[in-house]
Amino acid sequence: MMVIKNKRIRDIMRYVIPCVLIPLLVALGATVFSAKRHLLISMGVAILAVLLFFAGFERKKTGSRRLVIVSVLTALCIAGRFIPLFKPVTALTIIAGMYLGGEAGFLVGALAAVLSNFYFGQGPWTAFQMLGWGMIGFIAGLMGGLLKRHKALLMIYGVLSGVIYSFVMDIWTVMWYDGGLNWQLYMASVVAALPHTALYSISNFAFLWFLAKPFGEKLERVRIKYGI
Repeated sequence: MMVIKNKRIRDIMRYVIPCVLIPLLVALGATVFSAKRHLLISMGVAILAVLLFFAGFERKKTGSRRLVIVSVLTALCIAGRFIPLFKPVTALTIIAGMYLGGEAGFLVGALAAVLSNFYFGQGPWTAFQMLGWGMIGFIAGLMGGLLKRHKALLMIYGVLSGVIYSFVMDIWTVMWYDGGLNWQLYMASVVAALPHTALYSISNFAFLWFLAKPFGEKLERVRIKYGI
């Protein structure tokens, strides 16, 4: 397993990859590259997400343990996509970011999207799903301390995450329909998607309300026991 020992390089990667490189790759995939190459774009996002994850740990042994937990949470997210209407994907991604760090949160969200879409269907939208869920997990990692201490703030973030995810997917909708980012069309898409956005937000609230504490306690025990 690759370990990046230079702290300065790790710190740069932690922000450049999720905030610059991945959004840029997703935007290029939607505007420049052929839609037939969507799988290459998704794989590129996945590789960058893995590099981001590597930037989050210093010791090989600790990173291996962290990767096992990330794999389990990713599997739970994939299984959760088969639940009709209410889906725990975003909630589990937030929990991963809170307790394992933003890099792990991004990886869980991104991999959950691309791996589950081998069943639900791959397409140009996959990269946007990876970006949306990944950034939700990454931000949860940055706010981890606050979200753990204040349940009300966690619930608010869960609701806002439904809005964030919907807004990201609305960008894909407009680019697919118009070939570019038309703001009038984007606002119309946002309004049309309001029922789905509300459902995302409500499901996030519900799953975080019931899952955050039990999952968090278990992850915290594992983190302390194994020095993750």
